[in-house]
Amino acid sequence: MNDTLREKYEDVDLTPGKGKISATISLGLGMLGVLAALCFLFPSLFTTPELRPLYASHADTFRMVLYAAIVIGFGTGFYSTLKHESRGYGLTGMLLACVAALLGSGVLDAPDVDGRSLYAGLDYFVLTLLVLGLVFIPLERMFPKNPAQKTLRKGWITDMKYFLFSHVGVQLISFFTIIPVQVFLSQYLDSDLQKAVASQPVWLQFIEILFVVDITTYWIHRSLHEVPGLWKFHAVHHSTEEMDWLASSRLHLGELLATRLTGYLPIFILGFAPSAVYAYLVFVSFHAIFIHSNVRFRFPVLRWVIATPEFHHWHHSSEEPALDKNYAGFLPIYDVIFRTTYLPDHLASRYGTVGKYVPEGFTGQFAFPFRGLFGQKKGSDQQ
Repeated sequence: MNDTLREKYEDVDLTPGKGKISATISLGLGMLGVLAALCFLFPSLFTTPELRPLYASHADTFRMVLYAAIVIGFGTGFYSTLKHESRGYGLTGMLLACVAALLGSGVLDAPDVDGRSLYAGLDYFVLTLLVLGLVFIPLERMFPKNPAQKTLRKGWITDMKYFLFSHVGVQLISFFTIIPVQVFLSQYLDSDLQKAVASQPVWLQFIEILFVVDITTYWIHRSLHEVPGLWKFHAVHHSTEEMDWLASSRLHLGELLATRLTGYLPIFILGFAPSAVYAYLVFVSFHAIFIHSNVRFRFPVLRWVIATPEFHHWHHSSEEPALDKNYAGFLPIYDVIFRTTYLPDHLASRYGTVGKYVPEGFTGQFAFPFRGLFGQKKGSDQQ
């Protein structure tokens, strides 16, 4: 996508009464409806094995939700054709709704698929995008840190591609991270230690996971900033110039694999129970999205105990005093101990890498770290 087209589709004015909000809803629900229908028509290819029993046991509910989305998508598309200056958006949304309806005629009637076939987690993408969008878009509209920032702000298309890849590629990411860790460590682990850890109450294990994983990720994160070769991978994450819930997805594949691989080490070494690990993963995933969101919450006392949007926005700030600060993902105590905390009385106002030297677009950002990987050092002017 060239710069002109990118600006056209990324800088969207959602002023009420012009048919643009309805067009966005229609296109969004239409695309999600088509993807959802494909998931259930071809479960062995597109759905996550762990979620298939849920779909089978609540088939009527999922069918009703899909059809409701189709009706709303078609209705908002029709409204957009009456109000929007360009009828093409509304007509496209209506067309997608019709395609989803045709595909949906056989939805959830496909036989169950047993085993762990090679799959793309398309269902995981649809579900998480729908849930997170319903939670964070209204939250950012009601309590915005930057009221002038648009819902579809600059860079949202690029971040949506990252979101899609990280969710649809869930099996690929697990294959290169979780599975190798489990196979390797199974030969050397102390089973008695693991049994003792796993026998603790789940709530205690959850707290322990927070502490042991966060100290690991603190140093991983700090290394990504202070080691020149690693910084070029992490700079992709910092290249976003407007913060919102979707910005958390902008992670280079190299960083994503490395941090997942090393981040899981303490979990598997200590042998925490699966229930505690799942609880941690759900919680920390939601928390990571929340701290990137465009909200103005300050949490005066809590911000020194748990990483808040204010705390993490300063980490993303390109203002000189904030460079290379606030590394902790969840517990600011580690930044306090290692003297990397920056929490002034006002909120951050400028983001991105200093000099804006990271290219725009998914493809350009993927190739960026490999351009003279060890030939360029990170200086104070390139955060």
